[in-house]
This record gives sequence, C-alpha cells and structure tokens, in this order.
Amino acid sequence: MKPFLVLLDRDGTVIREKEYLADPDGVELIPGAVDGLKRLQDAGAVLVIISNQSGVGRGYFTAQDVEAVNNRMVNLLDQAGVRIRGVYYCPHAPDDRCDCRKPEIGLLRRAETDTGLPLASAFMIGDKAADVEAGQRAGCRTVLVLTGYGKEMRARCNPDFVARDLREAADWIVAQRALS
Repeated sequence: MKPFLVLLDRDGTVIREKEYLADPDGVELIPGAVDGLKRLQDAGAVLVIISNQSGVGRGYFTAQDVEAVNNRMVNLLDQAGVRIRGVYYCPHAPDDRCDCRKPEIGLLRRAETDTGLPLASAFMIGDKAADVEAGQRAGCRTVLVLTGYGKEMRARCNPDFVARDLREAADWIVAQRALS
C-alpha cells in the first residue's frame, strides 16, 4: 500500500468549530471524524493538519494557546488510534500578506517537503472555500465537508467532492485511490 498525503483543516473539519478557540478544554472531535481518519490511515494516508489561526495575529490569543489546543486534539486522536503526522498553522492576520494563510499554499508545500509525499497525489479536506482553493492551487483533489461552515460555503467553491463529514470524505477518497 503506497502512502499518500491527506491535508485536513482543523476547526469545523476535525474538531467542532468554536470561534477563536484558545482553550484546550474546548476541543471536541466532530462525530465521524475518528472513523473517517482511521479509514484513511488504514488505506495508507499520512494525515496532516493545515489551519489558519488568525487569532494570534489579531491578538486574541497566543501561539502557546494554539499549541495547547493542537496538542489536545492530537492527544484525543492518538487515544482513538489516529496518528497525526504534523500540525501546521498560519498565525497571521488576513491583511499580513503571508504565503502560509490559506488559500495560499505555503503550509501545504511545507507538509509536502516534510513528509516527502507529493501534493499532486494528495487530498485536501476542509469546511471553507479557502481550504478548497488552497488544495486546488496546490494540485490536490479537494473535499468540502458540510460540518463547520461547509453548508454556507457550498456555493462559494467547486470541490471535487462534497461530503457530509469526514467519514463520507474518507469513503470517497478510498474509492478514488482504488480507481488509480
């Protein structure tokens, strides 16, 4: 089984969307997330989180707060048997003009370099148009999940697939891999 890269948005995709989440006690996995991530992992996926965290750049919370939330999420997933290979986040405010804030692809390129797995055979899953656009710009196949902001974003992007949740996204990705 050849490994492949799956890039995942954090808030609204893996964990429940809570505006500017800074408290690790607020981390709550979305129903179906563990099942979907296990399915992907069992199919050879290397799982990486790619997240915009503009609350740092806006002064709402610190990088240490983001790290604490990320660590809580990774620990919960690890306890459920899901291994996250890396967590990358953009701390910048939208007006900072960085190359790491989705839909820019700086973080996706870092994940590609760090894992050694090409973006051309990767999948990007998220609940926002910026997630889909970042995946498209990087040459990935894209999935919009209808959790988080997904229902509101559906008309604002054109993903390869629209899924109810990570479980359905995983089913589609595994089927796509079987076709290739």
